[in-house]
Amino acid sequence: MIEMPSVVGDVMRSVGLSTAMRAAGVVTGLLPIPQPVLLVGPGSSKRLGEAICGFGHRKVLIVTDRVVAEMGLPNALTKALAKGGTRHVVFDAITPDAPIPLIEKGIAFYGKQGCDAIVAFGGGSPMDAAKTIALAVANKKHPRKLVGYFKGLSSPAPIYAVPTTAGTGSEVTVAAVISDPENQKKLTIVDTRLVPAMAALDPSLMVRLPPHVTAATGMDALTHAIEAFIGQWSTAYTDRMALAAVGLIYDNLRTAYRNGTNLAAREQMSLAAAYAGLAFTRANVGYVHAIAHQLGGKYHTPHGLANAIMLPPVLKFLAPAVTKRLAVLAVRAKVGKEGERPVVLANKFLESIRKLNRDLGIPPQLDALREKDIRELASAACWEADTNYPVPRYMSADTCADLIHQVLPAAARRAGRGAKSTAPRGSRP
Repeated sequence: MIEMPSVVGDVMRSVGLSTAMRAAGVVTGLLPIPQPVLLVGPGSSKRLGEAICGFGHRKVLIVTDRVVAEMGLPNALTKALAKGGTRHVVFDAITPDAPIPLIEKGIAFYGKQGCDAIVAFGGGSPMDAAKTIALAVANKKHPRKLVGYFKGLSSPAPIYAVPTTAGTGSEVTVAAVISDPENQKKLTIVDTRLVPAMAALDPSLMVRLPPHVTAATGMDALTHAIEAFIGQWSTAYTDRMALAAVGLIYDNLRTAYRNGTNLAAREQMSLAAAYAGLAFTRANVGYVHAIAHQLGGKYHTPHGLANAIMLPPVLKFLAPAVTKRLAVLAVRAKVGKEGERPVVLANKFLESIRKLNRDLGIPPQLDALREKDIRELASAACWEADTNYPVPRYMSADTCADLIHQVLPAAARRAGRGAKSTAPRGSRP
């Protein structure tokens, strides 16, 4: 049985947090967030290289990962830079989650090579690493000192971007998410000046993506769009971007997953990821991301996969507070029709996400999850969401733990049966 004082306390806490978040939303809405020049279509990475040459940079650092470099994906860009007389060097040591030790090496490499601009080339990890390097070298600060909001006085080194996945939207956003392996945490750096000056959405770079990567990154973009649309900071502009992204994803993700060489679907997914990025960079995200960040920090779960797995249970919890908004999403996703009751449309949209996950081969459980970790993960996720995100409905750590428990594999559930958590229920970090 729930004790009344606990209920009253939760309500008071929610009212206070909601008021504070709405006030923060007003401030956020006034911030001048730049938008990059977008070059779209096959061959746009080459065109970006040609454009960069016009800015007179001394030497450009290309930040990427080993796989992207070995596949030769940056070749069109680097040939354009060489032809235009702009020197460049490649730092291809970035690994998933953009760990701080590798970012430190990138910072040192930038200085040693005498670079004065950066091209982020790859998925979310190289993008976030490149942004962090750019801000760190300009402010002569360690990445940990930049975590949070606007921690650098000086503008970052010029940043350009070429995404090789259609998911993170980092090519248009104000944030960089990096990892601290020592403490098993993900850290976020936010600064409006981190938005790249130009970005190339080149679908020809994505045709060799494995289906499971296409699936996870596509669901990452969908999560961005949904959380931006249902959050307290949504605006007419972010709604347009979010709805456009949802429509494009429902129309094209299955095609890109099944036929990776379909350039039209790849291009539409690239635009969807960028639109979703434009939506959440101002409207922010919510509990799905807060939980996914903990799963990524603890188990190195790919971010898009963590989002995809947590999206259905979290949305089910939020649904009573955002029924009408979910109904709008259902119509845009073409899983329902205008005129149907909002609650019917909302349920159709929730079921469509579960079906989309099934069609993309995304499991309903997270194999790496362990029952003994759930209390700590839930407390950390609630802390992150409550203090950073304009969520439409607040949840307690108990509720969050219950939602995470829903994605626990059956084997792990059996192994943990009877074990008692050392953390008190409802605890906060």
